Amino acid sequence: MAEFEIAGMTFKGGKMAVILTALSTLGGASWAGFEFYKDYMDMKEIVQNIDVDAIEARNQVIETKLDNAIEYTRDIKSGLRDDILSIEKQADRVEDKARNMEEKVRDMIDKASERFETRRDSLMSDNARDLKELEKRFSDKLQKALDNPLAD
Repeated sequence: MAEFEIAGMTFKGGKMAVILTALSTLGGASWAGFEFYKDYMDMKEIVQNIDVDAIEARNQVIETKLDNAIEYTRDIKSGLRDDILSIEKQADRVEDKARNMEEKVRDMIDKASERFETRRDSLMSDNARDLKELEKRFSDKLQKALDNPLAD
């Protein structure tokens, strides 16, 4: 079996494997620790170089723009509401005018129908009277002609 001696100690077989494993673990842990420390130092430098005033000023600008956008949106909403109410009022007025015009047209039609019927009845009675008068004159002439066929 293999054996080796370090600082007056002799290591054989399984102990040697345990020591090699422990040394490699210790080396890996040291490497990871150094990497974490390096990352920490890099981040520390970045954090120290951050300009807090610039970030705060930028946040204030963003906040102001956001407040202005919200106010503008509210103005738009109010304007739209006012426009919708105005359109509704105009639509109501148009409906009222249309309703009134419909009533006027119906009244005009009814009055025209009454005048037409009155005029028709008047014409029919005038025509009937004229027809009776014509019929009477015709029958009188016919009677005269029958009574006196040689006159004329």
